[in-house]
Amino acid sequence: MASERTLLEISAPVADELDRFEPFMREQMRSRTALLDTVVRYIMKQRGKRVRPALVFLSAGLCAPITERAFVGAAMVELLHTATLVHDDVVDQSEERRGMASINAVWKNKISVLVGDYLLSRGLLVAVNNNEFDYLKITSDAVRRMSEGELLQLQKKRQKRLDEETYFRIISDKTASLISTCCEVGAVSSGVDTERRTALRSYGELVGLAFQIRDDVLDYVGRHTLLGKPIGADIRDQKITLPLIYACANAPKSEAKSTIAKVKGRGITSAGVQEVIRFAQQYEGIEAAQRKALELRDEALKHLEVFDDSVYKTSLRDFANFVVVRPK
Repeated sequence: MASERTLLEISAPVADELDRFEPFMREQMRSRTALLDTVVRYIMKQRGKRVRPALVFLSAGLCAPITERAFVGAAMVELLHTATLVHDDVVDQSEERRGMASINAVWKNKISVLVGDYLLSRGLLVAVNNNEFDYLKITSDAVRRMSEGELLQLQKKRQKRLDEETYFRIISDKTASLISTCCEVGAVSSGVDTERRTALRSYGELVGLAFQIRDDVLDYVGRHTLLGKPIGADIRDQKITLPLIYACANAPKSEAKSTIAKVKGRGITSAGVQEVIRFAQQYEGIEAAQRKALELRDEALKHLEVFDDSVYKTSLRDFANFVVVRPK
């Protein structure tokens, strides 16, 4: 079944491009400052499954033969995204990133912030030096949205409730904006028409929403989420996500109120986390959230219908399926 394909299999049509991308990316990050170059090489070791460049290349290949413009776009997206991760680890005081010590854990906050700034500037320069000004608008808007989403989440974290509309605004800006950007940049690199560019942007946005909802579901049912968090990490971090929002809508008001108070209280215990998970199960919040992820996946797939069949289209379809059924 398509849903059972791994990320490696899904990215197979652009495997050659991904192999060529690694040295290209290293070159874009290189610095003549010894300390900065040391940190950059450490960051390269932390890089994950290359999902973002794969989406850029698959989207480009869906529209036309993949050109060097796609490499510039993929590098820009990766640089800007990596910059936001470095800054996020400082904000969140994270000690670990993908199983390795975070930059701020090794080199402290001041150097981490400056490294993030360097990567941000390198991302902008990649576009400017290659006269890719369309990329600047797309990616700058994504960074704006990611920052606004993070700030909105921090603002709402202090409050005792979170409605569905605000939840979707947060995950749209924090997560979906970047996946949408990857797909749109790939389309732009191919010189495709506005209709197809819009279709790929919409596909990416919807898949990004489904991706985050599935990750939030896994926080209630999995051992570790795709983002590397242990089960119940969001609950311990006092985050109200879609499974809990839907469960509260189905539960008696008094029970919903006491559960939210438990999540928002200081120092929730492991037993408390399990109680919140049981509450979400009992009132079918987890099932409802998973159904929503599947609905968004189906909407995303409709946007691929304007494209001719190809290995790239198959992989993008399979990626949408993978996002919503990836295992516990």
